[in-house]
Amino acid sequence: NERRIMTRTIIITGASDGIGAASARQLHEAGEQVIVVGRDPDKTAAVAKRLDVPSHVEDFADLAQVRELAETLLQQYPRIDVLANNAGGVFGERTETRDGYELTFQVNHLAPFLLTNLLLERLRTSQASVIQTSSQAQRFSRFAIDDLQARRRYSAGRAYGNSKLANVLFTKELHRRFGEAGVSAVSFHPGAVATGFAAAARGPWRMLYQNDLFNRILDGTDVGGSKLTWMAMGKPGFDWERGGYYVNNRLARPHRDAEDPALARALWDRSAELVGL
Repeated sequence: NERRIMTRTIIITGASDGIGAASARQLHEAGEQVIVVGRDPDKTAAVAKRLDVPSHVEDFADLAQVRELAETLLQQYPRIDVLANNAGGVFGERTETRDGYELTFQVNHLAPFLLTNLLLERLRTSQASVIQTSSQAQRFSRFAIDDLQARRRYSAGRAYGNSKLANVLFTKELHRRFGEAGVSAVSFHPGAVATGFAAAARGPWRMLYQNDLFNRILDGTDVGGSKLTWMAMGKPGFDWERGGYYVNNRLARPHRDAEDPALARALWDRSAELVGL
């Protein structure tokens, strides 16, 4: 199988720890060329050093850094076979980034939306897969296209769920717009994984992910990472359905709003306006 023999270039954001780092190791061990992208310079460098792979540092809370990252990736990698938009988090009080957008919305949706679009021509010519790390939290979202910045109503959980639904909507619209051009988009839920992902959150999110007792019932990072690895190693249209949403490596039904093509188009258009595309 030519696809399996050829070493592919796989970019993973949010790979300085957690499931991103675990998947990076798994894919590297499988013989793929992995590029590690993370926010924390020390953690990102440590992962890259262990695997002896390239790394890049960026903070999705700053869109200028996203633009710089895209420029660097285009300069250094003539092919991008897989882009795994895995960076994200859940946060505490409502805060705005230096770009003027609500932090959860920007980090979890706007930044990967911008990065993907800036790399889009390379992704198209590479016939790439674009993988979005979403969450089952999207099933409990209360999505309002006219309040993407959560100015009217905010809670950490609602903002996170809305951003994860945005990931699924983005996947659906990316498939609709560019699927025939060769870009294969998919989103998935990694499971409830014991990571540092909710370190900035308060209340039940922090209790679940940062409590030693609860951590005993969560999946390990290798388990969560293996789901991203399965997506990255899989053949679109054969191992997984383009435009689909997956839970435990099986096609699943997302929030009903994720099936609304008009909402997906509206989110794309509004997001493009916000990031100046």
